[in-house]
Amino acid sequence: MKNITQVEWKALLENNDNAVIIDCRTPDEWRDGIIENAILMNINDPQSFMDGVNNLDKDKNYFVYCRSGTRSVQACQVLESIGIKSTYNLLGGILEWNK
Repeated sequence: MKNITQVEWKALLENNDNAVIIDCRTPDEWRDGIIENAILMNINDPQSFMDGVNNLDKDKNYFVYCRSGTRSVQACQVLESIGIKSTYNLLGGILEWNK
């Protein structure tokens, strides 16, 4: 997992055809706004989250965020535990994104 800033996030995504953006917040948080093209994978619903994780392509690059950056660290660790090698955690989460 690599912790990256909003500036790094945007730069890395710019020319990345192999990227998947994961929002690991709750559905209520999701409704408050998302980063464009994100898919919702609520880490607070462990069974649903793991079902989603197990269907991910291990060769993709995963950009993960939550509200403040804590849950996304956990999500990246789970992704790595199943063999995904390229994970990026947004430092400060969507709170930092919206500043």
